[in-house]
Amino acid sequence: MANEALLSCREVTVRFGGIIALDAVSFDVPAGCVHGLIGPNGAGKTTLFNCFSRLYPLQSGDIRFRGASLLACSSHDIARLGIGRTFQNLAMFASQTVQENIMVGAHCRSTGGFFSTALRTRSARRQEARLLDRVGEIVDYLGLGAVRHSPVRDLPFGVQKRVELARALACEPALLLLDEPAAGLGHEELAGLGALIRDIRDRLNITVLLVEHHMSLVMSTCDRLTVLNFGRCIAQGTAGEIQAHPEVVAAYLGATSHARTA
Repeated sequence: MANEALLSCREVTVRFGGIIALDAVSFDVPAGCVHGLIGPNGAGKTTLFNCFSRLYPLQSGDIRFRGASLLACSSHDIARLGIGRTFQNLAMFASQTVQENIMVGAHCRSTGGFFSTALRTRSARRQEARLLDRVGEIVDYLGLGAVRHSPVRDLPFGVQKRVELARALACEPALLLLDEPAAGLGHEELAGLGALIRDIRDRLNITVLLVEHHMSLVMSTCDRLTVLNFGRCIAQGTAGEIQAHPEVVAAYLGATSHARTA
């Protein structure tokens, strides 16, 4: 496994009014790993994901991807740079089909301009055929073939979550941000999720940063973990090291019960 950091978070601080959401958070995500980002509710995990996606500005610090700062990037640049994401709450086009939703992710890899696409030029048709081939590969990989042309709103919740994952994979990411992928899944769906995440890393060569409350999934899937509590990084290490860390135990048992304010 490579040791080079694909994503580096350096002294990242975010405030909302007088509330410190993230307090000088620093950690690295090495290329080729599944890295867990855990902590109690309100710890700052989704806030940090929104910083990586450039949805939230930083008050201070830096975020570097492949060695370059993301701070000058806008949110619509992120997928093209090689960062895919799923959301805690599903964010899809419910009336569109599975294929159409996945194509939204694939289009960040399109090189066609507005006029060539609108005029259906030969190059635009070739580009669309290539994207459809890519979508077909992802549909097969995630077992979505039977619902490929079904509207997303007609599908069970667990299948909808796979469609969202498919859309994130369609942008051909080097880094995949998974925000609570186990939320709302049934027991059978949950059983295969860890194996799927590891397969995404191993077969597709995609580094994964995972936010998840389901601790058995996290501990059995992640190579390393970073733990947040009230916006601070309180521990980093392997699953065994994290489970034995006294500050992590205290945070999850509620020993730390006060919010930090500016």
